[in-house]
Amino acid sequence: MAVFAVGDFPDTQAVVELINEHFGHKAPAPHPPPVIPEFSVPSHEEPRFSCFVESEAAGSAVVISCKMPAGGIKTVKDYKDSLAESMFHCALNQRLFKISRRKDPPYFSCSSAADALVCPVKAYIMTSSCRERGTVEALESMLLEVARVRLHGFSDREISIVRALMMSEMESAYLERDQMQSTSLRDEFLQHFLREEPVVGIEYEAQLQKTLLPHISSAEVAKFAENFSTASSCVIKIVEPRAHASLEDLKAVVLKVNSMEEDKSIFPWDEEQIPEEIVAQAPEPGTIIAKVEHPGIGATEMILSNGMRICYKYTDFLDDQVVFTGFAYGGLSELSEAEYTSCSMGSTIAGEIGTFGYRPSVLMDMLAGKRAEVGTKVGAYMRTFSGDCSPSDLETALQLVYQLFTTNVEPREEEVKIVMQMAEEAIYAQERDPYTAFANRVREINYGNSYFFKPIRISDLKKVDPIRACEYFNNCFKDPSAFTVVIVGKIDPAISLPLVLQYLGGIPRVQDATQPLSRDDLRGLPFKFPATIIREVVRSPMVEAQCFVQLAFPVVLKNTMMTEDIHYVGFLSKLLETKIMQVLRFKYGQIYSVNVAVFLGGNKPSRTGDVRGDISVNFSCDPDISSKLVDFVLEEISCLQTEGPSEEDVLSILEIEQRAHENGLQENYFWLDRILRSYQSRLFSGDIGSTFAFQEEGRIKVRDALTPQSMQSALQRVIPFPCRKQYTVVILMPKSSCWASVKSMLSWSSNGVSRDAKILAGMAGALVLAVSLWRYSRSSLKS
Repeated sequence: MAVFAVGDFPDTQAVVELINEHFGHKAPAPHPPPVIPEFSVPSHEEPRFSCFVESEAAGSAVVISCKMPAGGIKTVKDYKDSLAESMFHCALNQRLFKISRRKDPPYFSCSSAADALVCPVKAYIMTSSCRERGTVEALESMLLEVARVRLHGFSDREISIVRALMMSEMESAYLERDQMQSTSLRDEFLQHFLREEPVVGIEYEAQLQKTLLPHISSAEVAKFAENFSTASSCVIKIVEPRAHASLEDLKAVVLKVNSMEEDKSIFPWDEEQIPEEIVAQAPEPGTIIAKVEHPGIGATEMILSNGMRICYKYTDFLDDQVVFTGFAYGGLSELSEAEYTSCSMGSTIAGEIGTFGYRPSVLMDMLAGKRAEVGTKVGAYMRTFSGDCSPSDLETALQLVYQLFTTNVEPREEEVKIVMQMAEEAIYAQERDPYTAFANRVREINYGNSYFFKPIRISDLKKVDPIRACEYFNNCFKDPSAFTVVIVGKIDPAISLPLVLQYLGGIPRVQDATQPLSRDDLRGLPFKFPATIIREVVRSPMVEAQCFVQLAFPVVLKNTMMTEDIHYVGFLSKLLETKIMQVLRFKYGQIYSVNVAVFLGGNKPSRTGDVRGDISVNFSCDPDISSKLVDFVLEEISCLQTEGPSEEDVLSILEIEQRAHENGLQENYFWLDRILRSYQSRLFSGDIGSTFAFQEEGRIKVRDALTPQSMQSALQRVIPFPCRKQYTVVILMPKSSCWASVKSMLSWSSNGVSRDAKILAGMAGALVLAVSLWRYSRSSLKS
């Protein structure tokens, strides 16, 4: 046995003494521990094949796994071999991604990795997801690519890209070596104890990797493709929602690729031309026209010459992280119902074509060795771009933002076809998923069947206009004067501000641009929570019986109490989650976990008016007792509304909130979110410092006033009181098969009912079975 303690201990000797106190008196076992037996895993030269049919599968998939002995890392040579192995999988994954973005790709996604299978064996595993009826083509492409590496290896450029990626990851870990999570250090010692993995420290490992990587050749990397041979204890598996491929099909593909490899008829990898620079011509820098310091939050705010507002905050929580988000009001709620489906696909289509002016497969190589990511999102009321980068790669991240605003995305037939294929497969997968029918019905009931909350169907997909979708996306990220950008992290103003001015301030102002939308001018989404009680069961065919429950209540935060109730909602959700868990799990032992979620996102972010939404209780359970458990939950919430929580409950909630708050204060994303929420608060009128302070005062005020009585009052105020007068319950239950229905009818008829009833039941069962068989035959003919 071993005991590890890792943390911010003021006195490590005191911790040692605690361990001695609690473990030192434990007597060792009188007999030596038993020898752990080793069980060998037999190898096999011939590949093995399996075809699985899973009606609830999210899509079709192919898995190739090859077993081999697992070696340890005990010498520098072992470590060098492990680096070369990682480079192999990384280089192969780069190729697989590029193939997935070609015209009519054999799969939507594919990746390779090494995995510790079972002692003493590891496996190389390659997994792909593909369209229905596409498993044979996907398998051929996967085997072909590994064979291509065995014949031709990787190019020097591919190896240099992989080398840069791995060095970038190690540099980031080295820079943040003093800010490493305690759990990571603990796990490192754990693996040393359990598997004898060496613990050398990040400083030594970084130096070792920096020394070894340049000396690992393309040939050393490519040799690991031998482990992916179909003669190396290989197992090939496919999963399909309906049976299309046979074992003979899979065997034929293996023979075909093996024959091509023997004949050397597989061509070398065809590399794309990669531009040197993300921004072809550096923009003219903007200027600062206003600047304000906010000492209360340690942030600086600037208005640039193109109208963009910038707020940046320096932190030293992580030495290798800068995060940022830019937002502007105006989103999908401004669209008519007729345009909604096309425009909601804008981000997806644009992302596939190239949001930043380059195809994703090209941009991937351009960003090799740089830690810079930027993504976009268009929501109901806002459009946003967000990034995460290393301080040394801030210029790259800001260049991507510049490209986002200056690129005019135009739909091309190839990329649009890929997007539509992927979207179509995703919709079919959702339709096979029992949970989707349940989630769709929940939205229909709770949000009044609003078009914004409706799922996209295949029929909707056929109406999508790619030109209109891209046009809408381009307009979302065009006018810099509409955006506020918050930047948090390890930023040196002397280095960062010139970059901000050049790439954010250099975004050209839109000529004849319309006035940016005000938060008060936004069009609200049409949705309404039911005014009465609704209890409904959704039955769905399932391979394995399962049951999900959602109990929801409408939430109304009055404008007059908003600053307090917005904090109370958070405390109440944690209280409900804790108390319901105590009842359903610890008292009745019927569930493993429960989740209480608050949704307030349907409201437009205006400065006036009440905020509406819902608070939902979610859990899974035995189908036979689902309704009874709902009644237990209602009873517990009713008790909290009439009697209030205990003093102990309140103290526990306060402690959980305070711990989360303290942890958050040491995280960049926490500060980013806090500053963004201050800008988006209905209290904001131009002074971010006072808004931030007011929000913090509101939190402290609610904390100080939190008592059993105040929480009871808030629970009565925020959700209906009594809670039993207005709520919705939707329960997902397994749908009985036709044969089960026939059997249940027959068993019912045999329990003392009349002969006529037996005949009627038998006829009904036969009719159900006949209709089902007719439907099956029709679907078979169509397919």
